[in-house]
Amino acid sequence: MDRDEPEADQDEPVDDRVALGLALLERLEHETLSLAEVVDRIETVTSDPTATRTILDEAELRGIIEREDGIIRPKSRQYVSFDRDVITKEGEFSCRRCGSSLSTGYFIRLDAGELGPFGSSCIRKVTGRE
Repeated sequence: MDRDEPEADQDEPVDDRVALGLALLERLEHETLSLAEVVDRIETVTSDPTATRTILDEAELRGIIEREDGIIRPKSRQYVSFDRDVITKEGEFSCRRCGSSLSTGYFIRLDAGELGPFGSSCIRKVTGRE
């Protein structure tokens, strides 16, 4: 599957998207987020509403997040290290978060796989550095 095309996620098996979404939620660098902010992060993995609900439900079941009144509290403190977990690649990409054209793509290496590409602003937004 070509990870440069956000719409292509529909072809990826739901289990792969769920695993990648859970891995991303485990690495969020926030004390709290609104449900909308968490969905924004999950949409870098999938835009399928069913998969998004599954990721949120499974994350809560596994203790990765707590949900209450539209507020999400990530429980892990294993943040993305830009030195260790983020790699850059040169080429022609489209940002998975905003869709902008990129000549340098930033990718997050997670246990479940690689997520990206992102632009320099979106990688900070997705990981919670901005």
